[in-house]
Amino acid sequence: MSEQRPELTRTDPDDISSNPSDNRPFGSVLDARLSRRGALRGGTAAAAGFVLLGGPANGTATARPVAAAPPTGGGHHRELLGFRQVDTHDEDVLTVPEGYCTQVLIPWGTPIQPGGPRWRKDASNTAADQARQLGMNHDGMHFFPLGKGRHASSRRGLLVLNHEYVDQQLLFPDGEEDMTPEKVAKALAAHGVSIVEIECGADGRWHTVRSRLARKVTGSTPVTFSGPVAEQHPELRARNRPMGTLNNCSMGVTPWGTYLTCEENFNSYFGTEDPDWRPNAVERRYGINSEGFGYGWHRASERFDIAVNPKEANRFGWVVEIDPKDPAAVPVKRTALGRIKHEGCVTTVSRGRIVGYTGDDQDGDYVYKFVGDRPWRDHLDRGRSPLDHGTLYVARFDDDGTGTWLPLVFGRGPLTRRNGWRDQADVLLRTRMAADALGATPMDRPEWLAVHPKSRDVYVSLTNGSGRGGAANPRQPNPYGHIVRWREHGGDNTATRFEWEVFVLAGDPAHDDRVELGDNMFGSPDGLWFDPDGRLWIQTDVSNSSQNLPEKGYENIGNNAMLAADPDTGEIRRFLVGPRGCEITGVVTTPDQRTMFVNVQHPGEETPAWGTPTPENPRAVSNWPDHDPEGRPRSATVVIWREDGGKVGAP
Repeated sequence: MSEQRPELTRTDPDDISSNPSDNRPFGSVLDARLSRRGALRGGTAAAAGFVLLGGPANGTATARPVAAAPPTGGGHHRELLGFRQVDTHDEDVLTVPEGYCTQVLIPWGTPIQPGGPRWRKDASNTAADQARQLGMNHDGMHFFPLGKGRHASSRRGLLVLNHEYVDQQLLFPDGEEDMTPEKVAKALAAHGVSIVEIECGADGRWHTVRSRLARKVTGSTPVTFSGPVAEQHPELRARNRPMGTLNNCSMGVTPWGTYLTCEENFNSYFGTEDPDWRPNAVERRYGINSEGFGYGWHRASERFDIAVNPKEANRFGWVVEIDPKDPAAVPVKRTALGRIKHEGCVTTVSRGRIVGYTGDDQDGDYVYKFVGDRPWRDHLDRGRSPLDHGTLYVARFDDDGTGTWLPLVFGRGPLTRRNGWRDQADVLLRTRMAADALGATPMDRPEWLAVHPKSRDVYVSLTNGSGRGGAANPRQPNPYGHIVRWREHGGDNTATRFEWEVFVLAGDPAHDDRVELGDNMFGSPDGLWFDPDGRLWIQTDVSNSSQNLPEKGYENIGNNAMLAADPDTGEIRRFLVGPRGCEITGVVTTPDQRTMFVNVQHPGEETPAWGTPTPENPRAVSNWPDHDPEGRPRSATVVIWREDGGKVGAP
């Protein structure tokens, strides 16, 4: 997730905790484990079960278990990583290993349908144009194959991707000043989800094709609500009809073939000029204030004026289900999964039941799990959604390396009428506050989660933390982040107990001697994804307020990158480095694993290391991918394949 902000001189919004609880933070849990088990090389990471070791001559890094653990894949270990890592750099280029090829596909402004409105490099496309073009700032993504047979299904399919937010300096010809209704409409059209049909041609290059399935779901698309917080709920009654999905970050995919887009920093769009307005307790807990992140939409649209239209904010912060193969299907906000700043919703199936894991991406917030109440096929057979029926839990991590999933259920524990809770809908509308009451463990900005395809172990990236306000961190502060993994009791993902450990502590050993990642150092892990063979792909999101800066400890780490890890051995290698000002986010392969899609988000965004884009010079930081002297940087999907036709990342 990108920390969006009006000025880099401000503190990054995600680094400001809105958690007022005195729940015990993860950092103190790690400290307790350290004192119980003794100090080993690698500091708190070793205390949690892993020693961080320097890499071998090729620059790879390992995170090796202190005590022998069974391989996650089971049986004889098969080597997973088969490429020579790339070096860090701070150039305005994208690099991949030797023997790999790349193609830039569907950058911001590409028509959803061939023949649609063409991209204008001066950003003069209208709101109506933008509604028929790829949105801005590509993020979570999935490939839904369309062809029959393994080979055919890897050459044609639907690519479905999120558009997290907009950079208004680049979106409009005159920048972000003088907000107007037309600008708000264009910004809304650049948000949401794009569904495009793509095909690999005879020349090996991918392109969009005309399709009845291609469409946009934007900030203005009609939506509906399902689950305990029904559409007619009083807290959802705003002045306008229910519409739109915003700040769509990571995602998930269901076993029945739908796409889950996740609403994160929805608070960023609301504000007011009313001098008498003050946020109530719920609004404060969700970070709503009079300025938002500086978009200024409330000055041109009362929909986003929190004083005039306060219930509109309650319509965001949900997981939204989209059926990519049914253009007539209305997107549904599945309220049983709670209202938080969802970074994603990765799913797995255990005992026939759907299980969804999601992180609340803000400093000092929590990790959640939804467990269906019966096999998901039973619900579909009855014409019901499996995502409307189940229990939402929040995680507590304990000193002894165990953890507990705490149920967010009205009438249980502190969530009673006597304590001010009205019903289950109230618990879900105020999910953060319910989790506070249960004593959940505050974490260091929990971002993407991933479930190992064989062992079903769960990994979460904790991108970084301020060390303030109950932040979850093994360091005070924790500018580089880390990755935690756990195994549910008995290998059953529906269980309410688990055992956890730190998989890797990120950082630069020049600034933290507890980190021994060798030449393959990285910081601020964000995106996580397992391919079918069990390679863990790790994507980084070093904030532009820190990227390449010595005073932030990031001068050696370079631009944001993607790495691959072997979960059994802990070996990690850097696979890709992006252009200036970007983050790397969103990754998936075709079913045969011979084509990979990766998103490059917000290249050229404002950064003190390189400059500030302006309407006069939008190329101040980056001009990727077009490198047009009269153009501007554009988020895009990159296609990656091996010259020899083998599986991406494999030996």
